[in-house]
Amino acid sequence: MLRALKDLFDSIAAPAAGASTTEHTLELATAVLLVEVMRADPALGAEERLAVVEALRAHFHLAEDELARLVELAEEKARGSNDFFQFTNVINDRFSHPQKVGMVEAMWRVAFADGHLDAHENHLISKVAGLLHVTHGEYIAAKLHARGG
Repeated sequence: MLRALKDLFDSIAAPAAGASTTEHTLELATAVLLVEVMRADPALGAEERLAVVEALRAHFHLAEDELARLVELAEEKARGSNDFFQFTNVINDRFSHPQKVGMVEAMWRVAFADGHLDAHENHLISKVAGLLHVTHGEYIAAKLHARGG
């Protein structure tokens, strides 16, 4: 089953063949952006990884082994990617505007998970928020909400 899931995730660059493939593509795109926040902090910690898993668990209905594999695949994709467009494009096509703002908030939660906001995390989230057409006000509100303020 996990092999089939990986094959579906690998199809992110290919046109979607059906609803299942499209959903898996959306899951992977979301996971990659969350993982990118985790990777932006040079002091990579378990707290941020847990925040990524929690965000994915809250949004997608996946079993624990599927979540673990999704994060693993997202890390592979993130290492091999040189831009965010292929991922933000999927999210822009499938998420409503409030879901995109929620995505930015989830990214902030990952950044704040270790109790320290790194400048690289801040820059990355700002860049992705722009690509998702999230306004500056929504970006700041998501940051404050994620921080608990």
